Amino acid sequence: MVKTIEGKLAVLVIDVQNEFVDPKGSLYCEGGPDIIPQVNRITEAARKAGAPVIFTQEFHRKEEIDFGRELDGAEPCHCVEGTWGVQLAPKMNVEKNDYVLTKPRYSAFLYTDLAILLNGLGILPGDTLIFCGVAVPLCLTLSTADAHQRDYRVRVVDEAAACLPGFTPEEREGMLKTFEYMQAGGRVKMDDMMAAIANYKK
Repeated sequence: MVKTIEGKLAVLVIDVQNEFVDPKGSLYCEGGPDIIPQVNRITEAARKAGAPVIFTQEFHRKEEIDFGRELDGAEPCHCVEGTWGVQLAPKMNVEKNDYVLTKPRYSAFLYTDLAILLNGLGILPGDTLIFCGVAVPLCLTLSTADAHQRDYRVRVVDEAAACLPGFTPEEREGMLKTFEYMQAGGRVKMDDMMAAIANYKK
């Protein structure tokens, strides 16, 4: 039987920003506000268990010169420096000992020091990364894929993962199955995750 948590543990909260979780945001994810209490439950439990919490924040310069190919598809300009949309959602609990990591691309590993940060925290390949936030199928999904390819154990909390606009519930369900396809036990229900964190020994 696959254990929910293997080795050490860290929580990654992917891009819970106004742009994605507020109805006024340009890339509002339906159900975005609903995941915030779930994310807060996960991060609070992780802190009590002594596990590090890392928030990512998509960030683009005000000159809009660092989007690359990101605007070639359906997405409008978003998460620009100095705007309301780039800010982390105000109802999300971010504590002083948490880490906030800005990123210019979908994956939290691409062009960031996330791998260095995890290493410094003693979270190594084979250890467990809990993912929650936005957005299936891009930022959250590609971050987990990169973690998988770096040999971390990936766990995505079902009730704490919001989907980009334009995708049906059936499409969301299909995409969430990819987490289980990548790794047995990769998709976890909230109650099971909370129980696993409660039993975690650092």
